[in-house]
Amino acid sequence: MKPADVRDKTIGELKKLADQLESEFFQLSFRRGSGQLKQTADIKKKRRDLARVKTILRQKEQAGA
Repeated sequence: MKPADVRDKTIGELKKLADQLESEFFQLSFRRGSGQLKQTADIKKKRRDLARVKTILRQKEQAGA
């Protein structure tokens, strides 16, 4: 996920995306713990995507306030 794509979204869309990424990250972490995850790099990608979304969301919230 590229930062430019995330910046184009509205605050509502970003919150929804953050919730979705959190649930996907949790599922990947759970699958890793149970030994069912083949691509462990997916966890790193989801974590970074989630951080990117939260950072941009915070920036937009501060700019709007």
